[in-house]
Amino acid sequence: MSTAAETTGGEAEPWEEVTPDAARRLLVAAVEAFAERGYHATTTRDIAGRAGMSPAALYIHYKTKEELLHRISRIGHDKALDILRTAARREGPARERLADAVSSFVRWHAGRRTTARVVQYELDALGPEARAEILGLRRQVDAEVRGIIEDGVAAGEFDVPDVQGTTLAVLSLCIDVARWFNIEGPRTPDAVGELYAELVLRMVGAVEADGTVEADGAVGAK
Repeated sequence: MSTAAETTGGEAEPWEEVTPDAARRLLVAAVEAFAERGYHATTTRDIAGRAGMSPAALYIHYKTKEELLHRISRIGHDKALDILRTAARREGPARERLADAVSSFVRWHAGRRTTARVVQYELDALGPEARAEILGLRRQVDAEVRGIIEDGVAAGEFDVPDVQGTTLAVLSLCIDVARWFNIEGPRTPDAVGELYAELVLRMVGAVEADGTVEADGAVGAK
């Protein structure tokens, strides 16, 4: 499936941040090529060909192949951070905010799986300066999830002895969806997001105000 047609709940990925149209076409072609062949095995000629353009036309918009990867990675990480930040800063108990964060983050990784694979797994191909920038965004992503878990522990909603380790486990669980999710499979991005939210709530020992806990995918079992 083309990156331009990837969906989460039917919403198309427009890459509206990227202009003009030729630059957007090249970026979409690069995402598809990097996801299919890997960054190092992809040439600028491959990317230009997928976009229906000449190799010379690519250099009008991007100085190097790495600049393309950096742009993709920056946009993807900004989107991921926005998803988590929106959930983390909403009103409500920590258990609801964590469920919202996980389900939204998973839906993005499933629905945008081609983009997400490039964003999450090609970091080492970036040069030192670009890599440092993206690592800074990843630390912010980590901080948003860790903050929700810390809030839940402080409020007595979560039973988490190791907040840092649990944060890493939650993020790893969500990100890995991009590696295995298949749009032709039996589950939709929404269904996977809901499932993972339930799994994570059990992981943190989530409880409600009346003391009931998450068990077997449902709230209310002691």
